[in-house]
Amino acid sequence: MNNLEYDHADIFENLAAIEKQFHHLVRIMPSDGTVVANGQCEALDRVLAKGCWSHLTRFDTSTGWSLTNDGVVAFEGKTIGHLELAMPGRYNALNAVAAIAAAQTVGVSPEQALLALSTFAGVKRRMEVKGVSQGVTVIDDFAHHPTAIAETIHAVKSRLTRGRLLAVLEPRSNTMKLGTMKDRLADALKEADAVYCYAGKGVAWEPAEVLQVMGSQAYCTHDLDALIAKVSQDAQTGDVVLCMSNGAFGGIHGKLLTKLAERPE
Repeated sequence: MNNLEYDHADIFENLAAIEKQFHHLVRIMPSDGTVVANGQCEALDRVLAKGCWSHLTRFDTSTGWSLTNDGVVAFEGKTIGHLELAMPGRYNALNAVAAIAAAQTVGVSPEQALLALSTFAGVKRRMEVKGVSQGVTVIDDFAHHPTAIAETIHAVKSRLTRGRLLAVLEPRSNTMKLGTMKDRLADALKEADAVYCYAGKGVAWEPAEVLQVMGSQAYCTHDLDALIAKVSQDAQTGDVVLCMSNGAFGGIHGKLLTKLAERPE
């Protein structure tokens, strides 16, 4: 159990309702099973406080599995080794630590797990580089919740050695379309150098109104072609275009790369 926040507003009334479902999951775990849980999530603390009848191991805590800022992995204070991971961001590194903890329960040593992770290239739709055109890198990511949006932007920007980060967002999940999280969007996007928001069918709020606090930093439209034209016009050599949506986003990645390629060099 990695993290627990309010989402799926079309199904759950509040966070407590989601916590109840996670408690049901914990209750059906076998007594000889293992629950691997984030040690820094209050919502998960509440879930586990309702009862856990399986072995429990925590990560991101000094009393369980821990990770220093420079990548040293330890268990109960004993150093295991150094994590080398191609995917940027502390949240990805902590995902890896949780995987190490889980793998150990089925006989994979932490040392073996660290070696395997050093060659792990990542998965589709998680910081997936779709291509480079005219010196502009286009990345696809599944991020759609404000917390994931902020963490993904921070992770990608931390790897930039030159150029800007252009964040391109489609609020497509049912929760985002309803506007349940809209008041958190501007803060989630603030670390990007420029923001482009496309509101497609079913969005029950106006992104331009929500993101007006960002001033000229944000561009909002209901026209996908206009968005693609604007991003390709603004992007400069060395920039990274980070496209975030839990859907196909109208094939924006390929269209952007094509549009960029059409620009005069």
